[in-house]
Amino acid sequence: MNEQKNTLFKLIDTMKDELFELSTYIHSNPELGNEEYKAVHSITEALRANEFEIETGLAGLETAFKATFKSGKGDFTIGLICEYDALVELGHGCGHNLQPSSIIGAAISLSKMLEGHSVTLEVIGTPAEETTSGKIPMAQQGCFDHLDIALMMHAGDRTTVDGRSLAVDNFVFDFKGVESHAAVAPEKGISALDGVLMTFNGMEYLREHVRSDVRIHGIITDGGIAPNIVPGKATARFSVRASDREYLNEVVKRVHNVVHGAALATGTTVEIQKVKSLESKLNVQKLNDVLLENAKIVGATNITPPRERTGSTDFSIVTHRVPGACIRVSFVPLGTSNHTKDWVVASNSEEGNKAIVTAAKVIGATCLDIISSKELQESIKDEFLAAKENKIMI
Repeated sequence: MNEQKNTLFKLIDTMKDELFELSTYIHSNPELGNEEYKAVHSITEALRANEFEIETGLAGLETAFKATFKSGKGDFTIGLICEYDALVELGHGCGHNLQPSSIIGAAISLSKMLEGHSVTLEVIGTPAEETTSGKIPMAQQGCFDHLDIALMMHAGDRTTVDGRSLAVDNFVFDFKGVESHAAVAPEKGISALDGVLMTFNGMEYLREHVRSDVRIHGIITDGGIAPNIVPGKATARFSVRASDREYLNEVVKRVHNVVHGAALATGTTVEIQKVKSLESKLNVQKLNDVLLENAKIVGATNITPPRERTGSTDFSIVTHRVPGACIRVSFVPLGTSNHTKDWVVASNSEEGNKAIVTAAKVIGATCLDIISSKELQESIKDEFLAAKENKIMI
């Protein structure tokens, strides 16, 4: 196995310039969710040139794709998942330009080493992780169900695995009131903004009486037209998170009570729209362990246990369908927050390039371990089925 992995690592090293060029191109051409046309074209062309069969437009999404390489009968199917969308007004502040390069580095190198194995490699492109989450409709149409295993990488401030994530519901609260002149006839108006502001106050009181893993946070996206006009409409967007779906559902009921109470108190009306819902991640520790062991082998920096505090990920959707794990690879100083300009700069730096190679090697080596061991395959499958049955989400 060491000889196989060394061969894999050498293949990845020969691709460095190509991988770095792809990452720089995506970084220099940041595209928002469902608009990642340049990124998808550059990724799929690189895979097509290496004998992967390309299918685009998965689940009706123009920038979702699957690239397939089959060896033998292709009995065991590995899905390597990548994201490539940027953040509004920021660019690649979450390192998504690094993901495709890492994934195709692993996939193309593996494809050259599968002789004698009955394996199907699929690179699956999933758009709009930061917004609408392409994985949601893709999962609904079964784009992941046939996989035996799914792997992903993400840039980070440490090298680790995602042992857990938070379930999340995202909402839009649209308040309606009555416009009037704020100075001449304020008594004729009903401020929709008052409903929004009372909602924020209510959320503050609610936070005091929920578990410590709960996160409730929001912004005002429409607060009125002008100070001298009583706002006839106002809108807030909120995310509500918890470590498990059951408790999150309880908290959401209380959140809705706060919102309806704010409308009642201010004489406004409110419409609640759920715009996105994700589960907490289903964990398969055996798969995490293999990733971390290979991170040590390739000399990844700043290896730590899973983060105590975490957010939400649409990769959780995949982990409820097939065994899945994500390796996070260090490329910024510990404690550097993502969705910042610091991450934008680092995503197109020497450290970012090192993370690409590290992740490609870790994922490729992990695939080799799994392909070469029926016992490991069964162990991962058994743990996944047990976790799914018991909903173990640690």
